This record gives sequence, C-alpha cells and structure tokens, in this order.
Amino acid sequence: MKTPIASSDYHTAGEPFRIVESIPFEFEGDTVAERRANAMRGGDIDWLRQVLCLEPRGHADMYGGFITPPDDDGADFGVLFWHKDGFSTACGHGTIALGVWALQRGLVAPDPSGSTDVTVDVPSGRVTARVHTEGERVTAVDFINVPSYVLATDVPLATSRGEVSVDVSFGGAAYAQVDAATLGLEVAPENVTELIAIGREIKWALNDSEHARHPSDDRLSGIYGTIIHERLPPGADGEVRYRNITVFADGQVDRSPTGSGTAARVATLVASGELGDGGTFVNESVVGSAFTARIAERLEVEGRAAVVAEVRGTAYKTGEHRFEVDPHDPLVPGFVLR
Repeated sequence: MKTPIASSDYHTAGEPFRIVESIPFEFEGDTVAERRANAMRGGDIDWLRQVLCLEPRGHADMYGGFITPPDDDGADFGVLFWHKDGFSTACGHGTIALGVWALQRGLVAPDPSGSTDVTVDVPSGRVTARVHTEGERVTAVDFINVPSYVLATDVPLATSRGEVSVDVSFGGAAYAQVDAATLGLEVAPENVTELIAIGREIKWALNDSEHARHPSDDRLSGIYGTIIHERLPPGADGEVRYRNITVFADGQVDRSPTGSGTAARVATLVASGELGDGGTFVNESVVGSAFTARIAERLEVEGRAAVVAEVRGTAYKTGEHRFEVDPHDPLVPGFVLR
C-alpha cells in the first residue's frame, strides 16, 4: 500500500470508532449491502480492514468504518462498518460518531435550528443521526434506527452455566438477550472474562438456528451479539433502567451500551410491556456510560409488530491518524492477542 491512509478517530460512550473517508481501492456493488457482501469475500477492502483494526495499528476491540457513496441521493453518504472479525450490518455507536464527524468535517452544514439530520446508508438500511448543537458544540445525537422487532422469545438454551431463557430481537442486527442473574453473574468489569465466554457460547449456539433468521433478507440472518442484562431500580421519573454488556462478533466487548443493541432491547421491552409510548429506557454499559431510548414510531414489518427506536448519546473526537504499511513488514496485515 503506497498511499497512506488517514483516519479520524472518535469514541461513543467509551467505544472506539475509526472513520476512514478515502481508501485507494474501489468498492464493488451498487448499494452498501452489496458492498458489504463483496468485502466479506476477501480482497483489498478486507485486507485494509485488517490493517487498520488488528494489532499493531488496532486491537481486538477496535471498531471503524469506510465511508462509501450512498445508495442514492436520499442519503449524505454510506458506510461499511468493520471490526476484527469482519463487516457488520449495523452500528448505532458508529452512526452517532458519524453524525458528529459529518458536522465537524463540514460534510453536512449545521441547521440554524440547532438540530441537523445526517442521513446514512448502512447495510441494514437507511438510518439518521440527528445532531443537536449549541453554537459549534455538539450536545447530543439521536440515532434513529431501522425498524426493530422481536424474532423469538423465551428460547430455552442449555449452556455451561445451566439452562437459560433467551430472547432474540432485530435492531439492524439480531441480538440474543439473557438475564445476567440466570447465569449467576453480575454485569461488572471484573466479570468480563466470564461474560465474554458465555456470550460467545450463546451466540454460536443460536447463530444458525431458526430464531436468528431474518424474515426477508438472509444477509441479515445470524446472531450478531449477545446482550447480557440486569435490571436496575427505576429512575426518578419512572425510566426503565438496565445495565448490560454486549459481546459481539467473536468475543468482542462493546464499551458503549450498544446503539443497535439498545434498539433491539427497545423492541423486547415493548413486547414484554415494560416500555410504552412516552416512556424512557436508560441503558447503561459495563463501563458506566449510558444511552437513553424511546419509541419514535410503531409500525408493522413482515407481519410483525415493530418500532422505530430513537437512541440518544454523543461522541467525541480522540485524534487523527496517518497509517502506512512498510512493504518489508512481516506482520502485515496484523494479528490479535486475546
């Protein structure tokens, strides 16, 4: 790779997001979903993902995205989300970071009202980052997701920690959800190793099952992550509050509460009757950061009751990088130590 690669790095509620605006390779496909499918087959785009995500330039929990053209003129741009194991279908924390970046980069002009919509095409559809500003300062971003809905409830699953009941919901990706108490665990940093192990176990046990089947697009099938959650006391204004850890890809831990995972949890909580119209869901991460969510719209998708979740958070720039690859470097594209 003769051309250096520039990135703008952000974090959303503690989770990194590396934004790469320009790459020296051509994207294959007319839509973001097609580009993802092609990138997953290997080749230059996947090689560059590894270079930027794996050690020594990244780490096992790195996350980022390549900016692409949008599917059509209805969006500002598209993005291919990536992590250490490949390319994901959705990423809420990344979309929040992209909203902040688009304004700070000057790609989208801020609306004088203080609320600016940044429209992004992602593999699972078209999403919006509604960026709220006071002067030049970003105060919050609302991630308005694709529709979220329940795929399965109370799925019995035998695990190494006993039999548990698992819910599966789609929020741009499919998430298995399990109560931490039924696993004999608390969602706490000191338990991360055990939480990763059981999260991976549940994901792979359900990944190829009927419960993880997308109703209309098989490219979106499979369990993307396992959300291990514990209920917290209601907030002062009656908010529904949970703490969670999301173990996604193959053992990667989201430091944020997970944007698309929070949307999936909204669908689950609505179906169980815990969250209603006008209610607020506060979702805390394993590191103590939080997203708030609400129902923005109710609708029907593929004959299923669905909701459009609005998830609020914000992102902060952490730096800029200029990456190079020495042609004599024997460790290219990189490695992972876990």
